[in-house]
Amino acid sequence: MPKKIPIEEFLPLTDSLPLVDVRSPKEFEEGHIPGAVNIPLFSNDERAKVGIRYKQGGNENAVLLGLEIVGLKLADFAKQARKLARKKEILVHCWRGGMRSASMAWLFETAGLKARTLEGGYKAYRRFIRQEFSKPAKMIVLGGYTGSGKTDVLKELEKLGEQFLDLEGIGNHKGSAFGQLGQDKQPSNEQFENNLADHWRKFDFEKTIWVEDESRMLGRCGIPDPLFQKMRNSTLLKIIVPKPKREKRLVKEYGEFETAELLQSLEKIEQRLGGLATKEARIALESGDIKKVAEITLYYYDKAYHHGNESRNPKSIFEIEVEKDEPTKTAVELREYLSREI
Repeated sequence: MPKKIPIEEFLPLTDSLPLVDVRSPKEFEEGHIPGAVNIPLFSNDERAKVGIRYKQGGNENAVLLGLEIVGLKLADFAKQARKLARKKEILVHCWRGGMRSASMAWLFETAGLKARTLEGGYKAYRRFIRQEFSKPAKMIVLGGYTGSGKTDVLKELEKLGEQFLDLEGIGNHKGSAFGQLGQDKQPSNEQFENNLADHWRKFDFEKTIWVEDESRMLGRCGIPDPLFQKMRNSTLLKIIVPKPKREKRLVKEYGEFETAELLQSLEKIEQRLGGLATKEARIALESGDIKKVAEITLYYYDKAYHHGNESRNPKSIFEIEVEKDEPTKTAVELREYLSREI
């Protein structure tokens, strides 16, 4: 008989065993446990029909309809599970750990597999990961004005053995009005939290976790409040890179995009940039002067970033002058600074 296990035991098993999510495709698309494979017991339309039958005729009638729907699919479900299973073991979950996962787990065991289900289902998983973001952690936030190359510095730190929570990489967004350019489609906010939690749970919380200074929203993805508050209350190492170096980096990063794409991004900050500055930036864009656009937009972003740091405790902010845009060298200097000064 399939065994139900709590989320604390279930989640680590997903690192080594295949996980089947038996919810409908729509539920899966909105958010799922990273690495899960969707073998839906019901299609979206079928699930809706069973729900209506339940409301109109009660549980028994809904179950009978469900059996009629899935009857012809059972052999295919079992074949898919056998292909996925590792050493004849498989994990299964649904929304609340109820009939859908129990039925599929029973089928998989009948087909010769060892199946385990998640107690409380996906709902329990979501509750658990929200709590995990409140876990105590030693965090260092890397800050700096736009164009400072913070992400590249953090990736170099990761190569040196540091732990890096790549919020922008997980959210497919660089944070600014231009942040979606060149990125894959963003996940839903729910899936962003799930993917974030998957990285978070694998860290060694006895060691430092590095993260880039961000506003709460990365495009349409919001950083969970417990994590965001942790970031705001942590030590901030702010690298000060000369503005000409930052302008040069922005030209390199965004100069490859079409003018229409850049104009569309520029329109997002038109109100905050001001009519005159926006007009000048448009003219510069249309003439191919990306450096001028960088100069104009940096005035706004520098001002906004400075304002954002005003709510931090000044004693938690440490500024490090960086003469050149050399991420590898800067990463080494930051590690040395951290061990020496903090």
